[in-house]
Amino acid sequence: QTQLLESGGGVAQPGGSLTLSCSASESFYRILIMGWHRQVPGKEREMVAQVSDSGRAMYAESVKGRFTVSRDNDKNTVSLQMNFLRPEDTAIYYCKFKSLSAEDEIRNHWGQGTQVTVSS
Repeated sequence: QTQLLESGGGVAQPGGSLTLSCSASESFYRILIMGWHRQVPGKEREMVAQVSDSGRAMYAESVKGRFTVSRDNDKNTVSLQMNFLRPEDTAIYYCKFKSLSAEDEIRNHWGQGTQVTVSS
């Protein structure tokens, strides 16, 4: 089973920065989308940022201008640079890959999650 390994979570002060990284334990025929979602207790998981294999990036309105998502197709990794962090960014952040097999099967893969806490 494919594993997505996340790193970079932790504690930051408001206005500070953190960088999250995610890599896969195996290679894929094609990764359509790499991205990040987040979840706080009692709320649904929401998309934060994602980037397609063509390089098109999408962001939640709440993080536009502050977060930057990037992918390395050679290394099967995706990163999330988070600047100007706010207390409301506190959540568990999950890496997600949407893969396509040679047989045209689409699958979603999730990481275990990494805690990001923004607090003074």
